[in-house]
Amino acid sequence: MGRGPLAGVRVVELAGIGPGPFAAMLLADLGADVIRVDRAAAARKGGGATGGTDFTNRGKRSIAVDLKSDKGRELVLRMVEKSDVLLEGFRPGVTERLGLGPDDCLARNPKLVYGRMTGWGQDGPLAQSAGHDIGYIAITGTLHAIGRAGGPPQVPMNLLGDFAGGSMYLVVGVLAALWESRTSGRGQVVDAAIVDGATHLSTFIHGFMAGGLWRDERGVNMLDTGAPWYDVYETADGGHMAVGALEPQFYAEFLRLLGLADADLPGQHDRDAWPELRERFAAKFKERTRDEWAEIFLPSDACVAPVLSMNEAARHPYNTARGVFVERDGHLQPAPAPRFSRTPADTEGKPALPGGHTRAILADLGINDADDLIASGALTES
Repeated sequence: MGRGPLAGVRVVELAGIGPGPFAAMLLADLGADVIRVDRAAAARKGGGATGGTDFTNRGKRSIAVDLKSDKGRELVLRMVEKSDVLLEGFRPGVTERLGLGPDDCLARNPKLVYGRMTGWGQDGPLAQSAGHDIGYIAITGTLHAIGRAGGPPQVPMNLLGDFAGGSMYLVVGVLAALWESRTSGRGQVVDAAIVDGATHLSTFIHGFMAGGLWRDERGVNMLDTGAPWYDVYETADGGHMAVGALEPQFYAEFLRLLGLADADLPGQHDRDAWPELRERFAAKFKERTRDEWAEIFLPSDACVAPVLSMNEAARHPYNTARGVFVERDGHLQPAPAPRFSRTPADTEGKPALPGGHTRAILADLGINDADDLIASGALTES
């Protein structure tokens, strides 16, 4: 542990689900010592059916604490005193009621960066409402924009909201606050809301709309399957090829490799002719299998690639050559990103099971009353 660029940074993660654990995993990938505070009940269950394959817990250590007990709460505050960051993803006000809110923690460690992950934000009319990724991105306008013309919005799994709009913005905020704290000597609260992040991600598209280059309609624009040269096409075997030939030189190479370089085609940017272009492209792609087309187009400057399943992607030669996936304990999983020349990140260590590192964590923190804490029920060993 601690071999990446964040070596020496200690993070306390109050266990949650989704974007919070992923943000903590990213910090652990980059070398931070992430201590996950799990519930005592989770330790007694041994981590559950997916405990050993929950890759968002990789590189972390776990201690199982009863946060509703006085001794458990005090233990977490003692951990905070010796840490740089705390991450939590409860509804607004929950950690305050537990006695582990920002004021409680910053009183014990004024330099602490207190990262908060929510869907709706810490305040506002929806702050206390339950929600999930799909609802958060629905009110940002981004869900409306994804899909084909004449069809319903298409759900981009929970990658756009939870992880891009949530986890990544929490990590950026935490790192920025850590940097600032080194000059000011003061910590602060980072309020990372998925609605904020997912909206911010669409800044580029809002600029296009402001300039009259994007219509607030689904599937009629340059980058949303409206253009025939930015779309996916079915192949002879039921596979698909992804086409992103925007620039004229790449579009010309696309037509050449597709076998239409000498065909009488309408202009690339003739919107009225886009349906005709789409039909011509679709017919050509139906002449070969996905892998046959992949061999033709890769590598080239045509900006065309095969659409791979997740299992295929993990074993594709282009990805294996770069080490995009790594194997740990017999399981393939995405490698850390980004990459560093001098302080490489790593994924060593199995996913932490609740309470699996209790005594080692306490020893590292110089806390010597483990037996008393376990006997009182404040701590649970797995």
